[in-house]
Amino acid sequence: MKYMKSIAPQKIVGFLAFTFLVLALLFFLINYFSPSLILSLLITIPLFTGVAFSATNYFINLFIYAKIKPIYKTIYNFKPENKELSQSDNDIFSQVNREVSEWMKGKTMEIQQLKQLEKYRKEFLGNVSHELKTPIFNIQGYILTLLEGGIDDPDINMLYLKRTERSIDRMISIIEDLEAISKLESGELELHFSRFNFYQLVEEVFDLQEVRASKRDINLKFGRNADRSIFVYADKPRIFQVLSNLVVNSINYGKEKGQTTVSFYDMDNLVLVEVRDNGIGIPEKDLPRIFERFYRVDKSRSRDQGGTGLGLAIVKHIIEAHKQTINVNSKVGKGTSFTFTLLKK
Repeated sequence: MKYMKSIAPQKIVGFLAFTFLVLALLFFLINYFSPSLILSLLITIPLFTGVAFSATNYFINLFIYAKIKPIYKTIYNFKPENKELSQSDNDIFSQVNREVSEWMKGKTMEIQQLKQLEKYRKEFLGNVSHELKTPIFNIQGYILTLLEGGIDDPDINMLYLKRTERSIDRMISIIEDLEAISKLESGELELHFSRFNFYQLVEEVFDLQEVRASKRDINLKFGRNADRSIFVYADKPRIFQVLSNLVVNSINYGKEKGQTTVSFYDMDNLVLVEVRDNGIGIPEKDLPRIFERFYRVDKSRSRDQGGTGLGLAIVKHIIEAHKQTINVNSKVGKGTSFTFTLLKK
């Protein structure tokens, strides 16, 4: 086989010339000594034509195979048990062309994905830096003021210490959220599944967010025909976190005197949950990126609301950790609807 791979064009020509010479001699001798020349020609012409064609085809394919296979192996990072170029293929060029086209498409997609990931990575690092920079600079300013004499002023010291505490709490919140996402992505965060009443869980979320909603005069309510006895099988604390994040978002970006509605629908072995508001909505161009870490539709207003920009990313990871899906639909000025599924029990 090694000999075949290293065969040179001159040797191919030599083999063909020798083969044709042998065939010509045999053809001449058979027909010369044949008692019936016509019958002999009728037999030998097709026979020797076929032999000549087969020999030529064999040696040409051998040469092409020897030259193309190293390229083929390089493209596929060749492993004998995975990919093999068939020498017996009648159209070796078509086979290689097909394989190379598929390889090129795959590599093009990989390059595009890598470029997109690089873009997201740069954005993520920039966002982390920006989110942490604000509380750090605030803490630095408050401490410097206290060190320069403010510590002795009763009107300043406690006020600045409380502001410093709030900035530290914000940093801790960002770090804890990043840690939670990291654990969810790596699978380190274990989910503890149990059967629980979903209606009661929503009530707990509403009770916890009642004060926040009342400040903006937003009504928290259940959808029509909400089943009080519906049970799901999931990690209760994590689903509580999901609902809390979605309800808080709907309050923060809802219209004053508006409403947030939580509905759920029985879908055989699943429960479809919808958290809907009639708030400001999300532009269509932002919807594909709404679940990215630190991505904000309205950056200035989002930070004023005190969020870390990680809530929806955490929500998506928790739902996917349950092997379920979450989707968002929104229209500017009309409101936003988040829907996700859970296993029914």
